[in-house]
This record gives sequence, structure tokens and C-alpha cells, in this order.
Amino acid sequence: MRSAILNVMANAALKAARGLIRDFGEVEQLQVSVKGPGEFVSTADLKAERILRAELTRARPGYALLLEESGATAGPDQRHRWIVDPLDGTTNFLHGIPHFSISIALERDGEIVAGVVYEPTRDEMYAAEKGFGAYLNDRRLRVSARRQLGEAVIGTGMPFGVRADQPGYVDSLASMMSATSGVRRMGSAALDLAYVAAGRYDGFWEFGLAPWDIAAGILLVREAGGYVSDMAGGHEMMTTGDVLAANDHLHLPLAALIREALRGGRVTRRV
Repeated sequence: MRSAILNVMANAALKAARGLIRDFGEVEQLQVSVKGPGEFVSTADLKAERILRAELTRARPGYALLLEESGATAGPDQRHRWIVDPLDGTTNFLHGIPHFSISIALERDGEIVAGVVYEPTRDEMYAAEKGFGAYLNDRRLRVSARRQLGEAVIGTGMPFGVRADQPGYVDSLASMMSATSGVRRMGSAALDLAYVAAGRYDGFWEFGLAPWDIAAGILLVREAGGYVSDMAGGHEMMTTGDVLAANDHLHLPLAALIREALRGGRVTRRV
């Protein structure tokens, strides 16, 4: 049984998802404006965000909010903050690719204590609360048990647009391709982290993400028994936006690959 706070989050996601599914079926008719090179915001994003804001504020009226489209809103409750991405995977959505999600996290005193990632087209609700495990619908999640990089499938997000020439990324990708069983780029960081929690991916790394991309997913991975860090091995992911997630057997080898790549030394051997 979900706690009261997870019920609030899940119900808000389900309500917002109904509109996304309707709009996804008519994606060619959506009004789309360009935020920047390769980044789009649609009427679907904005409608979903309005629903999520209304539902979360109604349930917990004093909480602050950090939303992708409308930014930060202060609240009288100084301890709690909702961190929300109404549509993670907007480019997929706008191209009719059924891989996108709603991400909601609750931060208490600077720590993520509850998170939900909902994938509407598959009706998959990933949910976690600190100390109570991670779940996909009603099934308890555990990260994968693989120990060898050569057997691992790793998710990533590739920089694009103004970030396309990000130093070190191409080298880290080349190293990862050489050392693992495969690399996947699916286009929704929130779902990538959820997939690590579910054991579908053995790991995930990406640079320069926003807090709403990763807040819920970080908790999902941790509560599924995985390890999440920034690229330096610390816990500044929400500040730096750099994330590496994996099980406890693969995290250190993956971190070593990335560090060596960032120093300009590609790793070509399989582990």
C-alpha cells in the first residue's frame, strides 16, 4: 500500500497523464514553440504542468514548487518542496515516439524523500519513498545483479544543440561502447533512472541535467539498492546535473571509465 504522500503524487501524475495521452494521439496538431536549439515546449507540457501544480498545491498548500516550465515558487513551508517535470522526453513526444514520462519528487530539508516517475503509454508507475523501497506498480524493484561490464547495458543522454560539443562526452561514450555490451539513448532521463532501478539498465550516466530530470529517479535507484553519484563520486548531482547510477558492483568501474575518458584517455578493452 502506498503512503498518503505517494498517493498524492501518483494521483496527480495520473490526472496529468490523461491530457498527455489525448495530445499524444493528436501530436501533429499541437502548437509548438521553440525554447532553444533542439528544445521544444508544447501546449501539452504547459497543460500537464498546470494540472500538477493544482493537484499538488491542493493536497499540500504550503509546499514550495520547482517546475520545469514555470520555475520556482516559494511557499510558507520552508522544509518541503515539490520538484516536477510535467513531460520528460518532450522531443520524443513531439515526434510520436511513445517514450516519455512525468516526474515528481518531494524534497524535505534538502533531501529527496519521495519520488514518482509515470510512463503513460505503458501505464508504468515507478514510486519510491525513503526507507520503504522502490516499486513498479505493485512489484518491488531491485537493481540488476550483473558484475561484469562486458555483460552490462548502459543508458545515457547525449548532449545536443548548444551543448553538443560538451568536452569529454564523446570520449566517455567511446569508452563505454568499448567496455560494455551496449549503450542506449532513449531520450528521457527520468525513465533512464527508473530503468536502472528496475534492472532493465545496468547503469546510466549523463552530464548537465536539471533537478527536475533526476530528483525522483535518484531516489528510485537508491531505494532499489543501487548507487548514485556525481562524476567525482560525491553527491552534488542536484547542483552539477552530472549523474552516474548503477548497482554497487558496476558503479566504481563505470566511474573509472568516465574519469579516464574525461582526462582524454579512452578505454578500449572490455572488462
